[in-house]
Amino acid sequence: MPSSLESDRVTEYELQEAWAGRRVLVTGATGFIGLHLVHRLVAAGAQVWAGTFPQEHPQRVASLPPQAARLPLDVRCHDSVTRAVDQAAPQVVFHLAAVGVTGTDVDPHATLDANTGGTVRLLEAVARRPAERVVLAGTSYEYGARNSEEGFDPFNVYAASKVAAWAFGRAYWRAAGTPVVFARPFQVYGPGQSNRNLVPAAIHAALSGSDFPMTPGAQERDFVFVHDVADGLLAAAVAPGLEGRGVDLGTGTVCAIRQVVERIWALTNAQGRIRAGALPYRPAEVMHLVADAERTAYLIGWRATTPLDTGLAHTIQRTIEDKTL
Repeated sequence: MPSSLESDRVTEYELQEAWAGRRVLVTGATGFIGLHLVHRLVAAGAQVWAGTFPQEHPQRVASLPPQAARLPLDVRCHDSVTRAVDQAAPQVVFHLAAVGVTGTDVDPHATLDANTGGTVRLLEAVARRPAERVVLAGTSYEYGARNSEEGFDPFNVYAASKVAAWAFGRAYWRAAGTPVVFARPFQVYGPGQSNRNLVPAAIHAALSGSDFPMTPGAQERDFVFVHDVADGLLAAAVAPGLEGRGVDLGTGTVCAIRQVVERIWALTNAQGRIRAGALPYRPAEVMHLVADAERTAYLIGWRATTPLDTGLAHTIQRTIEDKTL
């Protein structure tokens, strides 16, 4: 998905050197981050196998670049995962397939089966046909309030399933030497995101002139543009000596949720009202989440480069162009 923002990103020459001709499997390839990552890999000349949920909406599948080979892949099914890994024979695997990312009322058993069980099935398949690197995508919500003696403090089912997936990944690395690394995106936003998320929901309301009911909005989040996250995943996949370790994919700075909505209102000259406080905070809401950007830069040589206003303006423009209202 090329854009005018790419001048600030990893150069195409650097990408070609790292990825041209490499065999790559992406699970969850039609998801928000997955689509951007697949487009980035194809542009770099990688041989990409895009794992797609068999019941995925055809429009999402059609959004994949034609150069990417489609593979039906249901992470809940052992045979489906095994067939996909055998067919792709990947050198690098990006595991992004998950359920419950935006859901507020998700079934814990289904989430555990897809997110944790799916990770185990993938690691088992890779053990049979080894890869050079397996990047497991987690979430910043694994940390919670960062005040737990255990290092993680998930406050919802989705985050808990990702902590469990991390534990299995660590176990496979320790016991079998599986070259697993962990990447935890923070508050990702950008073109193509579901309206169930804050930024696209606010943009939709702003452009349509509607009021926007929200919580008081004091939660501080590390908002990171999806193009930057795709580059961060690529960097995590090739950084030397990272096996068994994890990195945060964020900017290292925070912005209150209400301030982000106010920026969207200013960028769109919105006529509706921001109804802050109309909705309650979620139970056990985490009020502050920020990436350790310095550690990430040290480990993989990557930093997010897109300023928040630039990313929001680009997302607003793409929303208008795509006529998604």
